[in-house]
Amino acid sequence: MVIGYGTIQLRIPESGSLKEKRSILSKIIKRTQNEFNVSIAEIGHLDNHKLAQISFALVGNDSRYINGKVDHLLKFVDDMRAAEMLNSKIEIMVVSDFLEATDENTGKYDEL
Repeated sequence: MVIGYGTIQLRIPESGSLKEKRSILSKIIKRTQNEFNVSIAEIGHLDNHKLAQISFALVGNDSRYINGKVDHLLKFVDDMRAAEMLNSKIEIMVVSDFLEATDENTGKYDEL
């Protein structure tokens, strides 16, 4: 299993209020969810109407595919021009198959 996740810091210079900020972020978040089928949410700068921080996560089975999707997602958000991308931080994590370690004959409630 491969997990790609990241954080994007945005500046919204046109925003004059938190209501305007939420409207712009809602557009960014909904369009990104529809385009990439990712989990995405605002996580920081909640009370600042000029700045925003959003995070996202993707799961798949191929690290090259997930890496490409993350790169495409960042370009997509930047190309929307709804907000200025200040910074982004991403991480790709490969998780080994933890189910191989369990005994196939053991039920999920047998260990309790």
